[in-house]
Amino acid sequence: MKVDLHNHTPLCNHAQGTIDEYINAAIRNNTKIFGFSDHAPMDFDPKYRMSFSEMQKYEKDILDAKKKYADAITVLLGYEVDYLEGHMDKRVLTADVDYLIGSVHFIDEWGFDNPEFIGEYQNEDINLIWQKYFNAVEAMANSRLFDIVGHLDLIKVFKFMPTQDIKEIAKNALHAIKNADMVLEINAAGYRKPVGEAYPSKELLEEAYKLNIPITFSSDAHKPEQVAMFDKEVTQLAKDIGYSECAYFINRERRFLQF
Repeated sequence: MKVDLHNHTPLCNHAQGTIDEYINAAIRNNTKIFGFSDHAPMDFDPKYRMSFSEMQKYEKDILDAKKKYADAITVLLGYEVDYLEGHMDKRVLTADVDYLIGSVHFIDEWGFDNPEFIGEYQNEDINLIWQKYFNAVEAMANSRLFDIVGHLDLIKVFKFMPTQDIKEIAKNALHAIKNADMVLEINAAGYRKPVGEAYPSKELLEEAYKLNIPITFSSDAHKPEQVAMFDKEVTQLAKDIGYSECAYFINRERRFLQF
C-alpha cells in the first residue's frame, strides 16, 4: 500500500508494538503515507480505547514520530471514532488532526464485532441486523463529522450473511456516503477474520465505484507485523474495479496519490 491510514497503538488496550515498530514496518513495505488512527476516547466501552487523559500523549507521540521519520515516510495523525449517538465527544470531533475515520462498531450499544458478544446474532433476524447496521452507517455519513468511512461492511466479520440482497441493504448508506463526499477505505483486516475478505466486498466496492466514491487503503494493524499485510490483495481489488488513485488527508484536506 502506498497509502495506509488506519492503524493502532497500544493506547487502545488491544494493540501491541511501539509506534516506531509500526512505522519501520511501513517503511520496509514501501508505504509512502502512513496514518495512525487509534480508537478515540468516549464515555462508553472504555476497555477498548484510550482515555481522554491520554489524547495529548497520543497526539504528541505521533507528531514527534512525524518529525523523526520525515525523510523516510509521511506520518499522519488521525482518530477512529465510534459513531454512537449520545457518546461522541467534541474534544475528539474538533481535535487538530489530519483526518477522522467514522466507524460503526455498535448496534444499539451491542458490540457486534466483539467475539465476547457473538451469541447475540442468534437473538434477531440476520437481515434485520444487517439493515440496522447499514442504517447506522447511513446516519454516520449524514452527520458530516468524518472524512473516511471505516470498514464499510464490518457486520460480515463472523460470516453471518443475510439472505437479502446486500447491495439493496447498503444502498442508502452508499448514497449518504456519496452525498457527504466521504472517502471509503479498503480495509485489509477482513482477511484476518472469519469472513476472509476485505472490507468492503467486491460487490459493494463496485457500487461505490459507480457512484464515484473515492477510496483509500488501510491495514487496520493492531500489531506491527500486520502492517501492509494483504497489501497486494487490496490493491489488486481496487485496480480490478477500475480505481487508480487513493485519497489521504493533511489537516482535513483531501489529496490523491496514484497507485
